Amino acid sequence: MLRPLDRTLSSPAVPAGAKVLTIGELTRAVKGVLEQDFASFWATGEVSNLKRHSSGHIYMTLKDAESQIRAVMWRSQAMRLRFDLREGMEVVVRGRLTVYVPRGEYQIQVEELQPKGIGALELALRQLKEKLQKLGYFAPGRKRPLPRFPARVALVTSPSGAAVRDMLEILGRRWPAVEVWICPVRVQGEGAAEEVAAAIRLLNRAVGADVIIVGRGGGSTEDLWAFNAECVAHAIFQSLIPVVSAVGHEIDLTIADLVADCRALTPSEAAERVVPDLQELLTGLGRIETQLRTSLWEQLEASRRRVDDLAQRRSFRLPLERLRDHERRLDDGGERIERAMRQRLAAWRERLGAQAAQLKGLSPLNVLGRGYSLTRRETDKAVVRSPDQVRLGERLVTELQHGRIVSRVEQPDDAGGLAVS
Repeated sequence: MLRPLDRTLSSPAVPAGAKVLTIGELTRAVKGVLEQDFASFWATGEVSNLKRHSSGHIYMTLKDAESQIRAVMWRSQAMRLRFDLREGMEVVVRGRLTVYVPRGEYQIQVEELQPKGIGALELALRQLKEKLQKLGYFAPGRKRPLPRFPARVALVTSPSGAAVRDMLEILGRRWPAVEVWICPVRVQGEGAAEEVAAAIRLLNRAVGADVIIVGRGGGSTEDLWAFNAECVAHAIFQSLIPVVSAVGHEIDLTIADLVADCRALTPSEAAERVVPDLQELLTGLGRIETQLRTSLWEQLEASRRRVDDLAQRRSFRLPLERLRDHERRLDDGGERIERAMRQRLAAWRERLGAQAAQLKGLSPLNVLGRGYSLTRRETDKAVVRSPDQVRLGERLVTELQHGRIVSRVEQPDDAGGLAVS
């Protein structure tokens, strides 16, 4: 009989009707929640345990002072990195959470990765140009073409200057369908360069812009200095979106102009470059429509005439007649080939018989059959034609019609030759 303590230990601890999950079921449930709630997000952290796999994938750990999490960047995304990812680098990533069920671990699947906190260096303009030139920032090969029909144009400029009004007026007039985003920044003074760079990075994180215009009106060298900052050059160089630089007037040339994918002399010219002219397109489409109609009508008429011509041909009126002609030609050709093969085989047989008779007449066996023999030195198989070719004691082999005789040279004979035994 069980004591009360035994009954307590033996009774089930799970409440009646409760659902008991397996570890796999629990992990899959967690996977569904995490991957749904964190399908796309931005995060920042320090790169550690960086490993580049031979397959091209990049494995790392992102950490801060409080925690760490594993991350992976697949080869297709890693190939688009425009900088060398290093251990200890502070980065901003866009990705989603995934759960690896067999180990119950979650990680960030990185879809986009950018450096964080790139500071400006207090270098002279010439030194900065030389440095960026060596890094390939000005290389024509890296500059990307502007999209032909952009849906969204982002303006990084002052919201109160004349430049933004001019660009908005030109963009709306030339291409009314375009959507314009304005990212307001200071364009001169302390902190202006950092704001411009931050705006470019922000637009790269906010998916949707097709082209970015970075610009302002004219001014003194000090007024335009924000666009000579290294942080702005880095932001333009690392931008995944094509950048048009429109700083100052024609005589003003900044670092931003050299790094950008396209340089416009003024903000107004930049607006004209990034969008097509609707009226010009409509006029061109009208011309193309007229050309297409004319071309199609001409082709239709030519095809109709060709069909009429084909319908009058004998091959269409009597389609099997040509087939019968080909059948007769095939029969005649087959007979000619057969006759030619028989004649050639007969000629080959006759030629082979003649050559066989010639070979039989030249055969050494026939010569031996008439009582002749063939003597060779045993050492090198050379044919002996004169006594001078042998020495005393040398062995000779004499070939007969049936078999052979081995002999040895013993003494010279009375006629000046050598005797064999």
